[in-house]
Amino acid sequence: MSGATSRLRSLLGHLGGSPESKSPVGYDHSHHIHQLSPTYFLERAAAIEPDATAIYHVTANDKVLRRSYAEFADRARGLAYFLLKRGYKRVGVLATNTPAFLESIFGVVVAGGVIVPVNYRLKPDDITYIFDFAEVDSIIVDQEYAPLLDEFKKSHPNVPFIIDLDTDATEGELSGPFDEAVLEGLQYDRAQGGKGWAGLQSQCANEDDMLAIPFTSGTTSRPKGCVYTHRGAFLAALANVVESGLNYDYGSCKYLWTLPMFHAMGWTFPWAVTAVRGTHYCLRKIDYPLIWRLLKEEGITHFNAAPTVLTLLCASKEAVRLPEPVRVTVAASPPTGHLFEQMTNLNLRPVHVYGMTETYGPITKGYPMPSWDALPPHEKYAKMARQGHGFLTSLPIRVVKPADAEDGVLIDVTRDGNEIGEIVFFGNICAKGYYRDPEATRKLFAGGGLHSGDLAVWHPDGSAQIQDRAKDIIISGGENISSVALESALVQHPDVLEAGVVAVPDSHWGERPKAYLTLREGKTLDPAAMLEWVRSQGSISRYMVPREVEVLAELPKTSTGKIQKNVLREWSKKGKRG
Repeated sequence: MSGATSRLRSLLGHLGGSPESKSPVGYDHSHHIHQLSPTYFLERAAAIEPDATAIYHVTANDKVLRRSYAEFADRARGLAYFLLKRGYKRVGVLATNTPAFLESIFGVVVAGGVIVPVNYRLKPDDITYIFDFAEVDSIIVDQEYAPLLDEFKKSHPNVPFIIDLDTDATEGELSGPFDEAVLEGLQYDRAQGGKGWAGLQSQCANEDDMLAIPFTSGTTSRPKGCVYTHRGAFLAALANVVESGLNYDYGSCKYLWTLPMFHAMGWTFPWAVTAVRGTHYCLRKIDYPLIWRLLKEEGITHFNAAPTVLTLLCASKEAVRLPEPVRVTVAASPPTGHLFEQMTNLNLRPVHVYGMTETYGPITKGYPMPSWDALPPHEKYAKMARQGHGFLTSLPIRVVKPADAEDGVLIDVTRDGNEIGEIVFFGNICAKGYYRDPEATRKLFAGGGLHSGDLAVWHPDGSAQIQDRAKDIIISGGENISSVALESALVQHPDVLEAGVVAVPDSHWGERPKAYLTLREGKTLDPAAMLEWVRSQGSISRYMVPREVEVLAELPKTSTGKIQKNVLREWSKKGKRG
């Protein structure tokens, strides 16, 4: 029997046994695959088109910096060899959208390490918590944000900081520790025989290994670290190349970094743009006049932004209709059809995606259909504002009944555009889990799918449309009111710029919505007149009419541009702002 078993095992191996299995003579049956890692995209880009412009950046010392793919790759390699020489494996990054951050995304991982990006807008206590929880052994930090690490330094005196001055100099007095680290790494490689990429891990040993730990925003609790793998990041980046249209038959994309690189690893666009040898236009901060100048003068072809950023960009006095279309990938919170119409009028073409930090950023897309062109504009743009279908490299999403999902049983809602359920994700571009938190991971994947916490309807065509976060739905007299739908209606008023809607107590109905508004520049608004306007709108049912309207100079927002409804709810309880 042992001989028969051995022959059967050998036969099964030839027919598709485990990838690591080998015959007695050492024949590798996995010759037809390689381990997927987006880190390889940089080595490949530099080999194919070394002189192509990889990076454009206005530095902290106000100089225009341009780097080729050959230079970009050399600096990432230098950083990698520096980390190998010093033995650093878990590297934190605290920086805005700079070349150093971009180089670190590749350099840390190609050295076999894990990158931990942190939001520099967080409180020092949260930054300390994240770097401590993620067990970093070194931190790359932009000079501007180094003071945020004072608290961390007290409790972790042996963790070194590699400070980037973000100047146009690579050597000498203006270069700083980060550039010195890059130079030290290149010298170390030469001293070891000059192996270059061959001495690094641009093609990983195991595609299911962790390469990054980005953290959730943690607005109501401590941030959670999401485990990103080489495989997941590769497939998410590849999907973004396709879904955002980054690839060109001739020439290359020019991608503007308005989205923070720390946010879900920049939605994987550091890898996606590099994969197609595009130019990364790095920005230290959101500067609307500068953005419009770059759109007009540099021929930007793509950028990503949250609806709040786009609302202010469209309202900017520098806004004009661009001669060539710019593809704008929109996510972070549900956009309105009204915003998409404004964008289209400026030749900013919306690519509507949706996702979470737990899904490497985008995982669905609203795919515009040719038949929509025959619809009235408001209907067309309303359809474009749906969250849509699962990505090319993912599996289809589902919308399931929330009560059943809590028990780990996933039962789909009816695809009628009316029944509300929770969006659940499946497939390749779901994070592996939460770092060092098995209980939270178990809850995240209850029933076998990744739970979004977003309530949505499922339309007959299979597309999903968010109604609200579960915690933001307003229940008034037994009726569910979507704050998202009400906000979409309020911004139709010609003087309103942005709207945030939350529930406030009502003695008769239990809850009623309250609207907080910001206005367009130079406009004023009487709250009573606004409520009268709301009542006159056919799209707003009587039970949806806000109990009151309050005009603010600015809405509170997270670092990624989402309106902080928890802050608005707190303000409504106190009867004052802040």
